[in-house]
Amino acid sequence: MNSHPPNHEHIDDQMMKMEVNLDNIPGEWLGYVMDLLFDAGANDVFYTPIYMKKNRPGILLQLLCSLENVAKMKEILFRETTTLGVRYYPLTVHRLERVYKKTDTEWGPVTVKEGILNGQVVQRAPEYEECKSLAQLHDIPLKKVYEQVWKALD
Repeated sequence: MNSHPPNHEHIDDQMMKMEVNLDNIPGEWLGYVMDLLFDAGANDVFYTPIYMKKNRPGILLQLLCSLENVAKMKEILFRETTTLGVRYYPLTVHRLERVYKKTDTEWGPVTVKEGILNGQVVQRAPEYEECKSLAQLHDIPLKKVYEQVWKALD
């Protein structure tokens, strides 16, 4: 295991949280909109089922983006969804320092992202796309790839 110098957390990032309530949008449009937002630079996009006025079911679409990407995000939301208004407000995001390391499996290497707090690894996550590629290439269950990555890390 790598040792890490203490106190190398990322500084706080200033971001914008944007959101719209949607009650009249076909469900199949949502994935398309999510892809467009990510392609335009959104850091995160997520949906939550909600109940709106008159007890209508709806979707709360929320995203996080840099301050410079707000105009692009608004344009996509207005052009590609049924919303008539976008709410947005600044927020602060504190991120852990991230270290990327390769871990070997019998099917090939996988990158593992580690989150560092006060010099200690507190989070680990294998890169999904790499695990997926190995599983497909070798016709094995995805969970087997993950299990071998976790075993190699222990």
